[in-house]
Parts: sequence; C-alpha cells; structure tokens
Amino acid sequence: MTTEDTTDRRKRLDGLRGTIAGAGSKNDLIDAIDAALAVSAPVGDQATLDTLAKRYRDQADDAAQLHDRADRISRSGLPQVWVGETSVLASGVVAAAARDAQRMSEAFEGGGKALLTLADALKAAKSTDGDGRAKLSEARGMLGGKDGFFDDWWEDDGEEAARTKARSLASTGVGLRHDAAVAADDAARAAARDLNKWATEARAGAMHTGQLTAADRLMLADTSNPGGDPELNEILTANDLERSGRAMDALSPADRARMDQLLAGATTPQEKAYLMKSLAAGYSVDEVETFDKKIHGKDPVWLREHLSPVTTGNGPSVTGKERQTFDGKLWDQDGETCVPSSTVTARALVDPVYALELTGGPDGTDDDPEHFRKRLTDEQLRMHEEGDGSNSGWWWDREPAGMDSDGQVEISNKELSPHTGDHYESHDMGGADDRRGMLPDIEKSVAEGKPVPINIERTDEQGDWHGHSMMIIGQEGDKLQIYNPWGTTTWVSEEDFVKGDLSAAADDRYSAAHEGNVNRVYIEQD
Repeated sequence: MTTEDTTDRRKRLDGLRGTIAGAGSKNDLIDAIDAALAVSAPVGDQATLDTLAKRYRDQADDAAQLHDRADRISRSGLPQVWVGETSVLASGVVAAAARDAQRMSEAFEGGGKALLTLADALKAAKSTDGDGRAKLSEARGMLGGKDGFFDDWWEDDGEEAARTKARSLASTGVGLRHDAAVAADDAARAAARDLNKWATEARAGAMHTGQLTAADRLMLADTSNPGGDPELNEILTANDLERSGRAMDALSPADRARMDQLLAGATTPQEKAYLMKSLAAGYSVDEVETFDKKIHGKDPVWLREHLSPVTTGNGPSVTGKERQTFDGKLWDQDGETCVPSSTVTARALVDPVYALELTGGPDGTDDDPEHFRKRLTDEQLRMHEEGDGSNSGWWWDREPAGMDSDGQVEISNKELSPHTGDHYESHDMGGADDRRGMLPDIEKSVAEGKPVPINIERTDEQGDWHGHSMMIIGQEGDKLQIYNPWGTTTWVSEEDFVKGDLSAAADDRYSAAHEGNVNRVYIEQD
C-alpha cells in the first residue's frame, strides 16, 4: 500500500470518486475500487497527541503562575535599577518577564489545544475512513473476478444490475474515504499553522547569543511600536531576533564593544530594538553607528513613522482595508509598478536603514511628504529596471508596463534575501489544491517575519488578462495580512486564499465573477 501526504491523499481520492462513478464496465470498476483501496489511511497516533497536549497544558499552568508572580512584582514599585549589558531598567525587565510568561502560557495552551483538536479530528477521520474502506471492500467482493477479454464486451441484465449496485456502494465508500482525507488534511494543516505560530511566540529564546543577558533579550523581544496591538506591531520579528543574535556572536571584540555602547546609549526601548533590527538586516557596526546618529533621541512615534511602513491598527477580526501612509502620502505604487512597489515596501519592513532613506532622505531629516513620494517613486522605477520590467509608449515617453515572473524572482533575491536570509523561487498555483499545499510554508515564513510575494490575476469584460502583485506580511489564526501596493493592508481568510479570491484585499475586479485567482507565490521550499 502506498503512503501519500495528506494533500496527495485527498486529491487522489477526489479523482477516484469520478472514476468509480463513471466506470462503464465491470473490469473498469474493479480497477477503480482496487485503486481506492490502495490509498493509505489517515495516519497519526491519537494517544501520543493526547499525551503531548496534556504536557503542553501542564506547562501552560506553570507559565501562568510565573506570570502572576512577575506581574505582582512589577506592580510593587521596583527601584530604578539598571541591569543587563545594554542598561535596561529592572522594572521594565520584570514587566516584560510578566508579559513573556503570559505569552508563553498562551503558547503552551494554544499548542495543547491544537494537538487535542488534531487528535479528535484524526480519530473521527480514521473511523470514517474505516467505514468507507469497508464499503469498498464489500463492493469489490460483489464483483468477483475480472471478466475475460470477450466476456467484458457484453453483460446480461443480471450482471449489469450487480455492477450498478456495486458501483453505488463503491461510490459511497470512496466518498467516505475522501471526506476522511479532507478532514485529516485540514486538521493537519491547521495544527501545523497554529504550532508554527505559537513556536514564534517564544521570542526571547529565538535570540541565541551569549553576548546579551537574559534581561536584554527579554526587553528586545518585548518591544513594539505604538499605535496598535503590541503583539501585531513588534519591532523585532522572530527572524530578526535569530539573525541579530548570530550577528552579535560573530562580531569582533572591538565591534562588540561599540555595539554594546550604542545599545546602552539608546534613549528608548524602540531605538534599541531598531539598532538590533539594522544589525539583523545585515549591516556592519559602522553602518549601524551611522544609522544611530540619525535616529538617536527620537521618540517612539517618530521611529514608527519613519522606520516602519506598516502599522497594524486593525486586528484580524476587522474587515476592510487599512491605509498605510507617511505624513499623508500612501506607501503605494506609481504607474504599472506593482511588483517593484510591493518589493520596495517589503524591504522597508525588514530593513529600517532603507526605510529611513525613503522617509527621511540621505541624512534622515528630510520629512517633506512630497520628497518622500519622489524617493518612493524613484525606488520603484529603479527596481523596475533592475528586474528588466516591460515598458510602453514612445522611446521619449516610456512608462512601466509590468514585470514577468523572472524579474520578480530577481528583485526579490536582490532586495529582500540579503535582509531576511531567504531565497525566493517562483511557484505556480494552478488551483485550490496547490494553494492549500503552499499555505504551511507561507504561514511559517510570515510568522517568522519574512514577507511572501504573491500574484493575482483576472479577466476583464473584453476577455483581456490582467495581473497584480501583492505581499503577504502577517498571519494570525486562520487570517493572512495582505499588503497591496495600492497603499493598504487587509486581513483575509485562509479559505478565501485557497479559493483564489483576494478581492477583499484588492477590489471586485479580482472576484470570482471576473475569474479572479491567486496564481503564483514566491517562496523557498525545502
């Protein structure tokens, strides 16, 4: 018996539903039933999952008690004592520890719940699959052996009635097996999504470095931009924390001393976090020091406005678009530059040095919104040329007219890879199964803080094809956060993504009525 992954199993059984229903001869029906019986059953040990879930929940209780103790201490009025290599207040550390313990408790509780849900779904799926397999076996027994070459040419009324009855029973059986495969596949994906997300909540632990104290790591992981839910606006992503930790360990003693001094001199936790984010983005200590001179002493609101192109005010339960602006000017595309425009914003999300060059100019002080708009457009055009984008119009009045997949791969790897550590490859998504199969990789990437480019398409009233590029930048539960280079972010459901309908993040022209579709993703797969 072959063993398929959960997506292959549901696809194969879905195809066999049609094959069995359309089988016009006894031998064809026997072959189809044998193929359906050869598909592997849902796998997974419910007892093991239950045991793991209980262990997670026990850990959640311990973490909740730790949170309560740390929270009481943080509220008791600690003296203003400085601790750690980077000089953070003890009161701030204890408050951060309380929040971290709360997140840890929620992560263990969420992980336990995900495992229990998976265990229950697998139990039900195995039962349904067993029922389906029994009906298929019964149908197969009703048919007996295969007909000979000439016998298969003709059947009498009794043979036809037996075949029809067996086909009906087999159709029910393969339908049950398909239902079980769908339930097991959906449950496995939901568990993978939730466990990946909860794993990224162990934020302080992601910074594997001996060069910072536990207090330093805790405070850096806890720091968010103002203006929205702190957990949706954390400055350092899980990927930033890991990369900055590796970078700190790789510094020479002299550079390490300079970096320590820069961190110790930061006037706010946000300033300190952005210095570490610049190190995570691949900059040298010399470059971080230059960056520090531009942002030193700035308040958290200034830092958010200049260093983060996206502020998430809407939670995942909120429908509708959220505008992303700098001083009234949208972070949006100029002309047919959706590919480079989404890449510019994605790079600004992961590279604060680059973000400041756009919002503040070479010295970081040019706040004029019109100048920001010109710099943004210039960068979009630079990347358009870098990716060998298409142009339209006469030679003296050329305008961007889109970019192909090869160009999008090129600029993603040139502009994003050095700052995220990922490599970008193009993957066509021909249907719901392909999109469903890509979801775990997409959600893992964005949970770690790595933007994922996607393409959508539509057909207009004249039958002409149109494409558009957007960026997946966040994930919470079963919702994905989409940045559209029209200057907005939107939360959409996994279900809509799988269906290929991201009109909520674009407009009705990309709905199913206009053959809207999500046809390509750019991501590295193992």
